[in-house]
Amino acid sequence: MSLTVSPELLHKAEQGPVDNDDFIACIRESLPYAWSVVSGLAQRAAGGHADFEANEVPPPGETERGQLLRLLASDAMRAAVERHFGMRLAFQNCHRVALFKPGADAAHAEFTSPRAQLLNQSPELVDC
Repeated sequence: MSLTVSPELLHKAEQGPVDNDDFIACIRESLPYAWSVVSGLAQRAAGGHADFEANEVPPPGETERGQLLRLLASDAMRAAVERHFGMRLAFQNCHRVALFKPGADAAHAEFTSPRAQLLNQSPELVDC
């Protein structure tokens, strides 16, 4: 299961649209490792001058790796996180997650290019 949804939030969803803040709280509580990676990138991006910040550290285990994969594979979660931070997410493998500032279209295009994907490969990442 991707998220642990409280009965209250499930009831809200059954009644109609869910507030982005409620959805973000559910993501943050359900996927704490993934949230810490993305929120850390957002803090670094806000304080720096680079177009984007990227995580280079592999997750400590399969549970954490699964959290990143679930967050980034879900269109709804990914979009909610992007709205929350006002930045665009990109993903290359089990740990190479990047958060791009608004207007960093060229940097995003390079990060998500086939060339960048190929250059990011290594034997250690075959099963990630």
